[in-house]
Amino acid sequence: MEINYSKTLLLIIDAQNDFCPGGALAVNDGDIVIKPLNELSNNFAAKGGRVAATQDWHPEGHISFASVHSGKNPGDIIDTPLVKGQVLWPCHCVQGTKGADFHEALDLNPISAIFRKGCNKDIDSYSAFFENDRKTKTGLEGYLRSLGIETVVMGGLATDYCVFYSAMDCKKSGFKTIIVGDAVRGVGIPEGSVKKAISEMKTAGVNFCVSKELLETYD
Repeated sequence: MEINYSKTLLLIIDAQNDFCPGGALAVNDGDIVIKPLNELSNNFAAKGGRVAATQDWHPEGHISFASVHSGKNPGDIIDTPLVKGQVLWPCHCVQGTKGADFHEALDLNPISAIFRKGCNKDIDSYSAFFENDRKTKTGLEGYLRSLGIETVVMGGLATDYCVFYSAMDCKKSGFKTIIVGDAVRGVGIPEGSVKKAISEMKTAGVNFCVSKELLETYD
């Protein structure tokens, strides 16, 4: 796997406390992604690559929170004025709270840019590229193009939501897209969503590898 460091960016997706064990929307073994992400990000930074991160950053009373909707529970699906098929979640990653902070073991030093998403109270944002209306851009694509990035390597949380939508949009935007398999974990809501997401990403031409392959490639 040949990758030019100067044209490659590592994107760390939502490695936050609320998505890790003990968090409000914990992903099983979510904290396991931190070690390979740290190894990759330090390797990238040391050899001239770029590292960026996304951060779920919801205002209180966000439309994706089940508690905002009378009689609704996490996992229910509703239509909102801006989005059809919105999954409802427990209250999570509220701006300025510990749950919204990056996991304490994540090394932030190599990260040169952070893109916050889900900041609009009336719309959720899974993708690092677009909010869930599929129209409103986060600014990430422009950032990548300004740096001359051609390849995006991704890891983080969660495989079947934010990683999935980010990878699909990344590929559609014309970037070579690589998922680090040992640096992602999934929510699994609804049942089978992780397997489905991986299948769809592969069909779309998203590449998969493990961190060891990348670290060996870049030695």
